[in-house]
This record gives sequence, structure tokens and C-alpha cells, in this order.
Amino acid sequence: MTAPARRRELAAEFLALARARHARYLTDLAELVSIDSGSYHADGVNEVADWVQRRLHRLGFAVDRIRPAAPARGRGSGDVLVARKRGALRESDGGRRILLAGHMDTVFEVGTAAARPFTLDGRTAHGPGVSDDKGGLLAGLTALEVLDEHGADGYQELVFLATPDEEIGSPAARAVIEETAIGVHHGLGLECARENGDLVIARKGVADFRLTVTGRAAHAGIEPERGANAALEAAHLTVGIQSLNGRWDGVTVNVGVVRAGSRANIVCPRAELRVEVRATTVAGIRHARKAIHEVAGRPTVPGTTVEVEQLDLCPPMEDTPAARRMLDTAQRAAAALGITLGAAATGGVGDANLIAGAGVPVLDGLGPVGGADHTPQEWLDTSSVAPRVALLAALITALGDAGPAHTAPGDAVPAHTEPGDAGLAH
Repeated sequence: MTAPARRRELAAEFLALARARHARYLTDLAELVSIDSGSYHADGVNEVADWVQRRLHRLGFAVDRIRPAAPARGRGSGDVLVARKRGALRESDGGRRILLAGHMDTVFEVGTAAARPFTLDGRTAHGPGVSDDKGGLLAGLTALEVLDEHGADGYQELVFLATPDEEIGSPAARAVIEETAIGVHHGLGLECARENGDLVIARKGVADFRLTVTGRAAHAGIEPERGANAALEAAHLTVGIQSLNGRWDGVTVNVGVVRAGSRANIVCPRAELRVEVRATTVAGIRHARKAIHEVAGRPTVPGTTVEVEQLDLCPPMEDTPAARRMLDTAQRAAAALGITLGAAATGGVGDANLIAGAGVPVLDGLGPVGGADHTPQEWLDTSSVAPRVALLAALITALGDAGPAHTAPGDAVPAHTEPGDAGLAH
């Protein structure tokens, strides 16, 4: 049998198994959506974690439940789940380690699930987190069930990662994510697909900066010449930093917050700016960081000084040759299902960024089709569930066996880091 014919046969088998689970998927999704699991609601997130852990145990995964050492920005955080299942292939025989990543938290406050419960209108489901990311998380679990029932174990290891605080940048889970990604050959993000069905091939990285301007106070009416106006310097800095936009492809720079002064009759002695850089590559972030330091190192107002601090860094999920090879594999699997599959880049960040930052090629958006995330209109196209579950199962199968000629984790790419690029907690 030719490879395309075998792919079509396998895809049809996976699709039949996924369709047989459709009614249960909807029942399970309604149950998950009914749980309030905002990022800061640790009890609710852990209720979802309990549910996911039970399902993983039934599938034969060994589940490590980790309570993060650092709370999420001073508030409670739910637990991280890292589940593992060994396959039939050794790495020396081409077996690959595949990481599936989804998140259990939502952006919604306690009480939202009761106020806006799960509904199904035709093929469209609504409810808090129905798309982002409970629909994707559940699709990943369903794909694992399909593989288990089919007996498809041609991989070295499957790793399932469920995080509690992705919606606030994974401050508590970050270290666990990065450690879990070490040695993985392929990363698959379970965020839902774009509205047109596209996967996500790239996500911008984000670096946050604080610039503190120190001036000198003086009476604004009697002796203003003795002062050094930090607010005026902040204004010059704002213009200078905003002018960096357009200098490099794929890089945006934004002065989002400016704070200065306390009284109108005092020459302002202190000001603060908060700046965000987004870039498609680590190199872009480095260029912008260097330029911000250069602007800050040339104060315009005599007597003022500027200190620059990098507060945070979320690395980009870059569009790499290794990720493109994964996309090609996904497109072949999709074609066997009769799906035309595209790929998009986005400015939004997620846990896939952290996995990619560890040097792992990643595809994201492998959940069902959904949209209007973070709004009361959030929706999920339930007719896309079975095909996307089958696609995910087929992709895991294709990636899991690289063949005996491939004896090293060559698809993994080195993490592009240098001092200041990594190791900063959210």
C-alpha cells in the first residue's frame, strides 16, 4: 500500500473513532465549561485538574501533579499537570517524544459559568472558555483516547501538559513548562484553531520594560530653573521610543503607561514609563532592547537620568524550518481527511512560546475551530471537533515515528538565548 493510501485509511479510522465520541465530547465540554476556573481561582482550576487527571489515569498516563512554588503574582494558583505515557519505539529506532499542551484557566470571574452557562445552538457551542481553552484541552484528551483504542503507540513518549495560569502569562507554571520541554522533539499546542481553520506557525515574543526618569524638584513658580523636569524627559522618551516602530520587520514598540509628578506647582522630580516590545524573532527583541537603552542613554532635559529595567520576557515562537516540516506533515494528514490546512502568525502569546523558547519546534491551534475568545460571544464550531481530533491523532502518529535513519533529536533547534533573553519570571 502506498503512503498516501495508508494515510487515507488511517485518517478514516481515526475519524470514525472521533465521531463515535462526539456526543460524549459535548457532554464533557458542558461539564468543563460549568466550572469557573479563572486564573486566580485556584479551587476552580484544580477542579478542572481533578477532571483531567482522572481521564489521563484511565488512559494509562503517569500523572505528576505539581503545586507551583511561586504563586501567580502574589495570588493563589492552581496545580500543573504533567502526564507521561511510553510508546513502543525507542529513540534509536526513530521514536519521538511529543508534548501536547493546553491550559485549564479562563479569563472569567467566579460566577460567570452560572450567569452564562454552556449552550448549544445548532452546531455552535457557547460558554466561558468553550474555545479558549476547554474545547482544545478536551480535544487533546479525545485524540489520546482515539490513539489508545486504535492501538497506535508508534512513538517514544507522549507528554500531556495542562497549565493553570496561561491567561496571565503562566507566571507560576513557567518553570515547569520550560523543564518539561527539555528533550522533547515536537510540541503541539491545543489552543483552538483560527476561525478559518488555520494552525498557528508563529507567535510574537514579548519583552516588558520599565524606564525610571530621575529629575530634580523645585518650586515651579519661584525658582523653576533649579529643577530638572522628569515629566518633560518622559515626553521626549515617549517620542523617541515610539519612533522605533518601523525600523525592523516584525517588531512593534509601545509606550503604554506614563506616570509623572504629584502637584502642578512642583517641577516634576520623577517619572516612569512602561514599554512593551513584541517581535517575531529573538533577534528583533534584542535590536529593540538595544535601541531603548540607546534612547534612554541620551537624556534631552539637563539634570535628568534614565534607568532601564527589563521586567519580563516571553520568547517568540518562531517560524523555523523545523516548524515548517511539522506543518508539511500536518497538511498531508489534513489532506487525507479532506481538509485544506493553512498556517497563520499571530501577535498573541501563549504557553507555546515558552515551549518554543526551550528549543522545541511547535505548531499551535490544533484544537477545534472557535473564536471571540475572552468575550461573552465566545463560540466553538462543534462540527469541527471530530475532524480536528482525527487530524491531531494522525499528526501524532506521523511525528511519533521518524524511522530508523533518524537517531537523534535533530528536529529540535537550539534555544536562541543570550544573557537577558531568558530566566525572567513573569
